[in-house]
Order: sequence, then structure tokens, then C-alpha cells
Amino acid sequence: MIPIRLFFAAAVVCAGALQPSFAAADLKQGAALLTRDCSPCHAVGPTGNSPRADAPAFRTLGTRYPIEQLEEALGEGIMSGHPDMPEFKFDADEVGDIIDYLKSIQKR
Repeated sequence: MIPIRLFFAAAVVCAGALQPSFAAADLKQGAALLTRDCSPCHAVGPTGNSPRADAPAFRTLGTRYPIEQLEEALGEGIMSGHPDMPEFKFDADEVGDIIDYLKSIQKR
């Protein structure tokens, strides 16, 4: 019989081995959502300039405020103070993917 501690240790190791593939899929989904909706104006990747000079590159958002603060706005409908920006609203899974992606590209 396998000791219970050994069983749980093996389960934790297996779960940890699976995690990167889920994280990579989430990051790809977050990048795809931002590319679809935001890239016409903003630089949404780890490099490059924003197509609109007045639109901040998403990799610099963390210098302004904690990325987690965007969760509510993304879920309830993000709006901007300028009239050209459309309102975007994402479901809970999409918000999580976007937040994870944004965290992954922040300049240190």
C-alpha cells in the first residue's frame, strides 16, 4: 500500500507538471483577445510601438498601477476618457487570461 503522504506528493508533482501547458494556453488566449480588440490602437505585445501615439503600450501599464486593478473594469465594461475608444466587456475566464497575459509582458 502506498503511504498517503507519498500519494499526495505525487499528485502535487503531477499537477505542477501540467500547469505550464494550461498557463501557456491562457497566455495565448489573453494575447489573442487583446490583439483582436486593442491592437488597432495599443501595442499589446512585449515589444513594438502603439499604432496611436497617444495610446499606451500595454507592457507599461504596470508602471501606472497594479494590473489586478483592471479586473473589474474588464469584466464590467472598460471605458476611457476619450471618445474614440469603444467599450469592451469580457467574461470572467477572458478577464483572467488577459490579466495573466498583461502580467507576463510587463517591463520590469
